[in-house]
Amino acid sequence: MDRIRAEMLLLKCRGDEIWSVELCREQRIPEAWIEELQDCYESGFDRDRNTIYQNQKLVNQYHGLSDLMIAYRLAEFLGIDTEKIRSSVQGRTGQVSALQAELDEI
Repeated sequence: MDRIRAEMLLLKCRGDEIWSVELCREQRIPEAWIEELQDCYESGFDRDRNTIYQNQKLVNQYHGLSDLMIAYRLAEFLGIDTEKIRSSVQGRTGQVSALQAELDEI
């Protein structure tokens, strides 16, 4: 992974998506990261934002990688101080936006 690729991928992250393993491989995310970050996510039906959809259809489970975790890994690779953001910014999308904003500072 080179710096430009990492920056482009970080800009694609939103914080509230689950990327499939196949998409991660297409985007050339390192295999070691894929192995470490992949998980099986379960829908929560208490709120729509906790429900997982695939092709506009509700699914109970989905195997993939949280784009929030991908964003943090990319930011660490780029030398961004992720601990500051973890401790001071709330919400998944807010954290990713803060990580992306740090791109201008490095």
